[in-house]
Amino acid sequence: MKLTVEQPTNTDLTAISAEVDEVERHLHNYERWFGLALVPNAEIHVADRLGVGVLPFQIDAGNDTWGAWVQMLGSSDTPADVGKVKFDFHEIQMTGNERMSDYFIQFGFGASGAAALAALTYTEKALTFDGINYERYFEVMSRRQNAATKVWARCLCPGQNTATLDFYIGIHEYDA
Repeated sequence: MKLTVEQPTNTDLTAISAEVDEVERHLHNYERWFGLALVPNAEIHVADRLGVGVLPFQIDAGNDTWGAWVQMLGSSDTPADVGKVKFDFHEIQMTGNERMSDYFIQFGFGASGAAALAALTYTEKALTFDGINYERYFEVMSRRQNAATKVWARCLCPGQNTATLDFYIGIHEYDA
């Protein structure tokens, strides 16, 4: 039996090289972290970079259903660094949870949380807490977004009527 191995084409090598470059930019990048804006401005400015007095965002579950969408980034909150045109929502740093329970979180990207659901531009995360006020990092997977894209979050805690989560958010920004 003879094994035949096909040689990659130039097109294949170009695609592989582009993918490696993308991974390198994601893994070897700077992070920018945000909390609730000290002086928010409607949906334009809702997040401040970490600093004195910057508190975590808080989302709250509904009565055995999804809670209200809470805005995490406004239209002027990105780019955080001058000249960046894209970002990806990368990580959350939990600072508190009200319940010792399972939580489901949705992060939406667009004009509103409802618009993100309709456009399928959202990501979901399931978290389980075995203690109260649990502090831990969680990675969040998302596609790159254009700078100025609004980010929203909401949660559900099965069997509960109210279940808050407090956290800061981290993003990576890109030139293109």
